[in-house]
Amino acid sequence: MDFKMMLKPYREESIKTLQEFVRINSIHDDSTITNKMPFGKGVYDALDFIARLGEENGFNVDRCDNYCTEISFGEGKLISIFAHADVVPVSGTWKHEPFGAEIENEIMYGRGTSDDKGPGIAAFYALKALKDNNLIKGYKVSLVFGGNEEKGGACLDHYFNVMHKPYPKYGFTPDADFPLIYGEKGISGYVHKLNHKIPGVKSISGGFVRNAVIDEAHAILEHDGELTRLCSIFFSLCGTKFKVMENDGNDELIVYGKTAHGSIPQCGVNAGLHLLKFLAWYKKDMLLNKLADSYLETTGKNLGCFYESEYLHTTTYNVGLMNYEGEELTLYVDFRHPENCNPREVEKKLNSLGLGEIKFNGYGEPLLVDPKSKMIQTLLKTYQEETGDYDTPIKTIGGGTYAKESKNTIAFGSAFPNRNDKIHSPDEEIHISDFITSQSIYARAIYELGNLDE
Repeated sequence: MDFKMMLKPYREESIKTLQEFVRINSIHDDSTITNKMPFGKGVYDALDFIARLGEENGFNVDRCDNYCTEISFGEGKLISIFAHADVVPVSGTWKHEPFGAEIENEIMYGRGTSDDKGPGIAAFYALKALKDNNLIKGYKVSLVFGGNEEKGGACLDHYFNVMHKPYPKYGFTPDADFPLIYGEKGISGYVHKLNHKIPGVKSISGGFVRNAVIDEAHAILEHDGELTRLCSIFFSLCGTKFKVMENDGNDELIVYGKTAHGSIPQCGVNAGLHLLKFLAWYKKDMLLNKLADSYLETTGKNLGCFYESEYLHTTTYNVGLMNYEGEELTLYVDFRHPENCNPREVEKKLNSLGLGEIKFNGYGEPLLVDPKSKMIQTLLKTYQEETGDYDTPIKTIGGGTYAKESKNTIAFGSAFPNRNDKIHSPDEEIHISDFITSQSIYARAIYELGNLDE
């Protein structure tokens, strides 16, 4: 069956639909939240747009208390696709209007073009083509657009746990990379508190979010004419940049590192931990030195909490925020782990080290589907035969996708290999050719999963 030819008649219509969708500013807006609009007016308008699109094209539509919009068709085993209508805020300098959906050189620009309005609309037209060609038989398809993916996933939590919608037999989210992601580490966060006086140190601060490596850290210290010389000796050995400046009669030490995502802390240079390491050397503080060393090794080996598996690889520990006030040092840690690691056991082990009090704020579960399973092999074959790309491997990641909000669901596209769509960045984009190709991929994927032998 030629799915590319099947989708060809929808090309221009789908592009115009995506432009209309992108032009809706669907950033979460606390100032317009009501019972009717749980994520604010912009998200409500975007979900309403999808609901009306579904109704106009003959689908069953459930507005799901305006937490999500679900469009569906057919009867039988359930195939589900999970996209989202909300987008991240606009920041930085844009060449193109963020909500203009301008097309230049066959590239559409705008917030949400690739995350995740473009992929969601591609999935819609895939579903529409199957329905129009009478190819949804013996199975049911639901396409769910959430309204809170970028702010924590309250949309699908409501969908599954309040409305008690069924989990799919097979599901995917077009909110990541092709060919597909079959495993994701569990993600938890915890707070590490240590009551400990650091003589001469008045405050320490560093970081903005838990899931990023600290790239700049500050300490206010009692004035010491030797501080700059000692910093030069210490930081020259580790290749870390620093600056010492006067601050209201005190010294302010600034240490510079290199940021990286919290899932790959080994790719960054944690300025906060290097600052603690210096202070431990400067003050001859063995406890502080042990604490810094425990986290500078990012896999947990120095903590005695290292785990590794074949598919999800190693644990990672990222100190993303830190502060020190009133003789209490607080670290905010992003913790990611493979399927053979129990985070509750890690919490117990950490609390037995004598390095302070550790308290987890949740226990995120990993996602792992057998890469040899029928579902994974069907999706991989679909991607390969629709694109001709037999070289790009499937993978697992340390990050988390929308797939974790459901069961029997994995991330399947829609970013193509070696393509930078500037997700969450200025001038976010989607190539029109990618948008069109993903429609035939998703149509074939839905059809193949719907007809997959049990």
